[in-house]
Amino acid sequence: MNQEVITVQNLTKRYNNANKNAVDDISFSVNEGEFFAFLGPNGAGKTTTISILTTTLGKTSGEVKIVGFDIESEAKKAREKVGIIFQQPSLDLQLSAEENIRFHACLYGMYGYRPTFKMMPAAYKNRVIELAEIVGLKDALFQPIKKMSGGMQRKFEIVRSLMHTPSILFLDEPTTGLDALSRRNLWEYINNMRRENGTTVFLTTHYIDECEHVDKVCIINNGQIAINGSPDEMKQSLLKQELVLDADDRRQLTRELSELGMFHKIEEHIIVPYQDTTAQEIIARLQTKLSLLKIQEPTLEDAYIEYLTVSGGKVA
Repeated sequence: MNQEVITVQNLTKRYNNANKNAVDDISFSVNEGEFFAFLGPNGAGKTTTISILTTTLGKTSGEVKIVGFDIESEAKKAREKVGIIFQQPSLDLQLSAEENIRFHACLYGMYGYRPTFKMMPAAYKNRVIELAEIVGLKDALFQPIKKMSGGMQRKFEIVRSLMHTPSILFLDEPTTGLDALSRRNLWEYINNMRRENGTTVFLTTHYIDECEHVDKVCIINNGQIAINGSPDEMKQSLLKQELVLDADDRRQLTRELSELGMFHKIEEHIIVPYQDTTAQEIIARLQTKLSLLKIQEPTLEDAYIEYLTVSGGKVA
């Protein structure tokens, strides 16, 4: 049984002068090595929660432990176990990319500080170059941050957060501003890191497709946990699967479906939702010759949108 590395119990956060809680008595846990996605519309409480978990924002009440360390009484020990890619830029614009990374690595206690890259240990230099190559910016390593595009700055924030090979990696919208190739390279690296080091990943993202292969999805809405489970469990609980059918004699097909008591809707093709049966059982009952047959599996994004539509949340 995997050990819990993030434990959240009755966490509440209310900002000064607010008339309701931004995070309202939520509880959940994340196991060691798990890939955990934390989703919700804008203003749902995602960033507030991740800020509390990473000790950059105080809580109003509740208990949070990171790898067994309480985030209030043992904050320093908790921080040593995590890496963070923030939603908002956090690099020093007056320094080069490498200088930002070097100061971060030294503050984490990984290396003694040296005033130049050349004076740093070989292990540091190799690690920086390896990570810069992953995001495709090895040649920009010594350029000033203030002269870089937002996308380039984002990539170097990723490099900085991965320097100390954290036990838990918090990713708050990590691929915002990245091109498709850089997104793919980043996820390949993160997945490799999970396999090799057992790294736990806590993700918030607007790219729902990035969550299709996570271990667990947790949706927060209006500051409260709405649903928590695997992507498959979430899809099965919220959505029916669909058969996409058509026939040269469409009228005969729709009449037959009606006679069999099968609900269907006519769009570009004929859509037959199903949940308590199988596609094979439906097809076996049809006598009309089909010109089109396709099983349409729901995606996690379909389930997410369905949930927010049903619950009255705004899709974001």
